[in-house]
Amino acid sequence: QVQLVESGGGLVQAGGSLRLSCAASGFTFSSYGMSWYRQAPGKERELVAFITSSDGSTNYADSVKGRFTISRDNAKNTVYLQMNNLKPEDTAVYYCKRRVWTDDYWGQGTQVTVSS
Repeated sequence: QVQLVESGGGLVQAGGSLRLSCAASGFTFSSYGMSWYRQAPGKERELVAFITSSDGSTNYADSVKGRFTISRDNAKNTVYLQMNNLKPEDTAVYYCKRRVWTDDYWGQGTQVTVSS
């Protein structure tokens, strides 16, 4: 069955960095676009970044552009989110998702907390 398992979250000071990983299994990873979403307390879930399956092109929310980088390693069936210069407003649960806009599988989420 399809599984997406996130890791790498934690507590970091503002200006710090974290790298999130999402290990995928149960499907042909290289054939699917992958995305990262986040949900802060009291807010709706929002798309942070996605990466295509075809050519690995990427797209980012304006709020993280220039600070976050999404990448994938098809040999390891893993998608990453490198987060630099973190801000308190980046505090949220981060979710990995197969595909971007289509209703599909989600990971369980990993908490990222940025202290000021």
